[in-house]
Amino acid sequence: MDPAGDAPGQLAFELGHTPAHGEADFMVGEGNALAHGRIMAFPNWPDPLTLVSGPAKAGKSHLARIFADRSGAVFAGPDDLERLARDGGRQPVVIEDVDRGGYDEAGLFHLLNQSMRDHRPVLMTAREDVANWPFSTDDVRSRARRATAFGVAMTDDIQLSQMFVKLFGDRQVAVDPRIIGYLVARMERSTEEAVILVDLMDRLALAKGTAITRSIAADALHRRSLASGDAQHEQDWDTQDDE
Repeated sequence: MDPAGDAPGQLAFELGHTPAHGEADFMVGEGNALAHGRIMAFPNWPDPLTLVSGPAKAGKSHLARIFADRSGAVFAGPDDLERLARDGGRQPVVIEDVDRGGYDEAGLFHLLNQSMRDHRPVLMTAREDVANWPFSTDDVRSRARRATAFGVAMTDDIQLSQMFVKLFGDRQVAVDPRIIGYLVARMERSTEEAVILVDLMDRLALAKGTAITRSIAADALHRRSLASGDAQHEQDWDTQDDE
């Protein structure tokens, strides 16, 4: 039996890998240059609040880690905000997934107020626009709108190709650049999809006991197409021998 299983969209086992989140590992491109520049400008921020927003896997957490390394910032959990606001001070704070993390609304309101009053650097990340944040009043949103805001996105083939190189490198997997070009030309153009494809190809290759080949890339693309319900997608199998 194929250890990859019969279901095209799912494999049964996990592979461990450690993403690299240092300054040198961040890929700067057209879609994230302004946000990256803001982080690298610390501590010379003219205002204390920064908001970085964008889709999943677009690099928001990587930027947050770079900021924390540069600033000594503390990562705030859902129950930390009120205490941090009450204790005061100017130690920088990172609030990740502010629109999804179940943060206490009153605590967040007080911390943002304290940040603006004492010029305490706070970096927030979010997927949604401030207008769509799930808070019951507009108090937090009104404060968040005062943040200097930056979007992050993957916008070109070169940056997406570089992301594949990094994701495979994090797993210590060498892949022919032609395979990466093959993927970029055919995949759904999102950073989250790139992460899913790398994980899927890594599993398929391990199940088959081979390196990542073009036929494995085609198999992964086909499985993702089926998983997304794209009935019109034609299977793109490579008819040439894998090199």
